[in-house]
Amino acid sequence: MTTIVSANMQSILAEKQLDNNRASWAERLQAITADQVKRELSNPAGKFSLARLVTLLSPAAEPFLETMAQQAHALTIQRFGKTIQLYAPLYVSNVCINSCRYCGYNQTTQIERTRLTIEQAVSDAAVIAGEGFRHLLLVSGEDTKFVSPDYLCELAGKLRQQFSSLSIEIYAMSQDEYAQLFNAGIDGVTLYQETYDRDVYADYHPAGPKADYDSRLDAPDRFASAGMRRIGLGFLLGLTNWRIETLALAEHASYLIKKYWRSQISFSFPRICPATNVQSEWPHLVSDTDMVQMMLALRLCFSDAGIVLSTRETPEFRDNLINLCVTRLSAGSKTNPGGYASETEAAEQFEVADSRSPEEVARMIRSHGYEAVWKDWDVSFNKLG
Repeated sequence: MTTIVSANMQSILAEKQLDNNRASWAERLQAITADQVKRELSNPAGKFSLARLVTLLSPAAEPFLETMAQQAHALTIQRFGKTIQLYAPLYVSNVCINSCRYCGYNQTTQIERTRLTIEQAVSDAAVIAGEGFRHLLLVSGEDTKFVSPDYLCELAGKLRQQFSSLSIEIYAMSQDEYAQLFNAGIDGVTLYQETYDRDVYADYHPAGPKADYDSRLDAPDRFASAGMRRIGLGFLLGLTNWRIETLALAEHASYLIKKYWRSQISFSFPRICPATNVQSEWPHLVSDTDMVQMMLALRLCFSDAGIVLSTRETPEFRDNLINLCVTRLSAGSKTNPGGYASETEAAEQFEVADSRSPEEVARMIRSHGYEAVWKDWDVSFNKLG
């Protein structure tokens, strides 16, 4: 796999000691005072600087979450209106050649493995479309022999008349492969770095192609260069210090926004969830309050970024965040291949916490005075400019 600009992103993280030797950042975060937080919150919202984000992520900012929430809410309404976009994930394979220690799909676990044929994936997608969704996220383990670019292009060709937007959340590819997918009608890619700390990354990814930190760090450059309109970023909350991870995530987003200004950046917040045959004790679990602070701080630094919340989170937590800064929700999610159209025994990637139907989620959104958006543009948008 050929890398493009790894030195650029590598140098940014290395120069600022955000990929290793992070002790100075922990000290800096602890040193922030309440007066510094007050001064920062008196400045206009929506502009990123590392110093601003450090202040808003600090322990000293915790007593100011209500003020941050009010500012984040106002900024989100200004930039996105009172709308929440709905999407659904479609898992096409739980086969994986990686050994990620936190994932139930990893190659060492003894689970029921399933791959969906094109016809089976189309059947699952028909159920999703019938529920009203027009935004579909195709998800897979690193199953390169089966879920190949040709497979995804063929599937996209059969789905793009039903869905206004197709995105993928799969393994990292080459720029040419991403371009092939874009030309087939796939317009977005979500790829989590999992952790920006090199040593922690190596520990949790002992084997498989995903063990290559730099290739994964490069991937957003490759798919953005290929023309993808949607760039989804995130890290797995629970592997290491969430505050320092958020600083690295923000630097990554800032770099991509400057270089690929036609694409929209979105942030996701995947917390570690129970999964089959993986460890149950995690040293850096993130509380609800921590996660809210992280989301608010990112909104107050990135006015136009999407804020995505999945069904990993409980109904109560998701409901409470509607009025803050969230712009996109999944609903009715099945995290096992074939889970929509059949009663499959295939293993889930993680346990879903919000099992409400799509219509129940849409009703909840409307009860908060927001519009549930199933579709926000046509496929023809991808042919523009």
